[in-house]
This record gives sequence, C-alpha cells and structure tokens, in this order.
Amino acid sequence: MKVVFMGSDPIALPVLKHLLGLKKATFELSAVYTQPDRKSGRGMKLRANEIKTWALEEGLPVHQPLKCGAEDAERMKQEGVDLLLVMAYGQLLPSSILKVAPLGILNLHASILPRLRGASPIHTSVALGLPETGVSLMRITPKMDAGPVADVERVAIGPSDTSGDVHAKLGQACIPLMDRCLDAIAAGNLTFHEQDLSKVTYCRIIEKSDADLDFNQPAEVLASRVRAFTPWPGSRFPYHGKEIHILEAEASLDETSAEPGSLEMDPPGTLRIACGSGSLVVKKLQRPGGNPLAVETFLRGFHMESGEVLQSREMRALESATPFPHRRRGNSAKGNT
Repeated sequence: MKVVFMGSDPIALPVLKHLLGLKKATFELSAVYTQPDRKSGRGMKLRANEIKTWALEEGLPVHQPLKCGAEDAERMKQEGVDLLLVMAYGQLLPSSILKVAPLGILNLHASILPRLRGASPIHTSVALGLPETGVSLMRITPKMDAGPVADVERVAIGPSDTSGDVHAKLGQACIPLMDRCLDAIAAGNLTFHEQDLSKVTYCRIIEKSDADLDFNQPAEVLASRVRAFTPWPGSRFPYHGKEIHILEAEASLDETSAEPGSLEMDPPGTLRIACGSGSLVVKKLQRPGGNPLAVETFLRGFHMESGEVLQSREMRALESATPFPHRRRGNSAKGNT
C-alpha cells in the first residue's frame, strides 16, 4: 500500500514516525505534502515546518504547492498512490485529489465527531471545559469534516491541561488508532459509520481578540479559556492603559457578592477576580514587556488596587450548531483540525 501523507502540524509526527518504523510490506510512505515555507521568528526568515524538516531527514519526497490541484493528482496517479492520509494540512482539497487514490483519502481529525467540526477543535475543547476529546479517523468528502467515521481514540482532558498538553496527547493517540485500522485499510474493508447530523457542531478559527475576558461569565468558563489560549492568543484584561496577561489561573466556586471584575487581594500577595459566579484565582501574570511572574512577585512590582473593577470585554462564541460565517484572517491564526 503506497501512502501519501498531507499535513503541516507537528501533531502528526508521532504517528508518522510510528508508521515509518513499522516497515510493513503493506505500508509504504512514498511522499509528504505540506504547506509552503512561511516567514517567522526574528528577521522574518522563511522557515520550514516540522513536518517538512522530518520528511527531508527521512529522505522522503516533499511537495509544497500553494494549492493542490490537477497537476498533483496526476503525479499521484502516475506514482501509483493507493491511499492519502491527511492531518491538519491547512488546505481544502479539490475533487481531483479526493478521487485519485483507489483506497480513498482518510483524515485524522482532532475531535470526537460529529462534535467540533472545523479549524480549532483542540483549543475549543479545552476552552469549553470538556472532560474528554479524541481523534476521529474519517473519510474526507467535499463538505468540511462531514465524512463517515471509521474509529475514534478518546483522550481525557485533565483539569489543568492546556491546549498544548492536549495537542501532545492527541498526537500520541493517533498511534493506537492507526494500529487498529491499518490492516483493514490495506485490505479495503474498513467499516465507516455516517455522522449523526443531530449532534453536529462547529468550531471556528481562533483570533487575537479571543484573549479578551468577560468577567460576567462564570469563573470556570474563564479558567478554561486561560488554559485553552496559553500561549496564544493568551488571556488579558486592561488595567490603567496596559494589557495584563493572565498566564495561569483556576476557578474558585465560592460565591462572592462583589461586582464582576472586582479585584480582591486578601491575603496580600494573592489576586482573585470576581466573576458572574465564583472567582478567578490568578496564579501567574505578565505585563507588557515584562517576564511571566508568579502573582505574589508580580504584585510586588506592579501596584493594583483591591476593590477596583476591571473592564469586561465580549467573548465570541466558540461552538455553534451551524458553520461560522467567514471572516477576514488578518487577525486570526490557529487551526488544528
């Protein structure tokens, strides 16, 4: 079985390394498709992503089209590709690609479908405070993340897990999932089940503005968003003209009569922010141009007044029963489908 992998996010590296190491006669990774090199870091130099770097180290052919099309489909056809395996590629694939492989085109999607179709299932699952998520092995169809599902590997989301933690867990979860399904894939008899349309939800691209916090929301909601959006886009509030970032926090369910957004610093060296229900107990903060600091250390060098009320900002919904409308992407970035 000759396989082409299409992906751009390091979440796929554990399973790629595992599959390449199997050396099974039924599995041959023949090429990798990934996004073109992007400018990043100091100096904004062109840099390869981790998928490309790994593939070149393994001596695999790498293709980086701006947009996959008929030329790529013809190359795959000429090379006798049997299967396309996709994870977080970052492009919608045309029908010419969807039809080229005799064994089809499969996607490893980082949620338990049909919930959280779309671009940011990892960030969104953590931000929603879900107890678990998973990886779904599905067949790609023209409609985004709507294809039938063959199998799911579930992963628990711990109470202190960040999106980075869950990203790592899901990368590892792809290994047992593919191990269970590989022989059936090669034999062409993998069983699929249609998604339950009554349970479909969608997530959207995460934006810079998702760092904003609305203290009228329950403390549990805000604590989950802090975990989800560390390190990007972060979680912030305005204080006397400065944007202060909360890097670590937890929810206290103890009720308070204080106005949402009120600062409480009793005992000294601690910081609680009253919420719509409960309080957000802040553990680590960062001021503009400063280093991340434990709250006690931060407050020694940055005065905040107990009783002051922080401004709340609107938080856009992260999950919807219908697809989110398209928005310009100048302010957005992260996807991990």
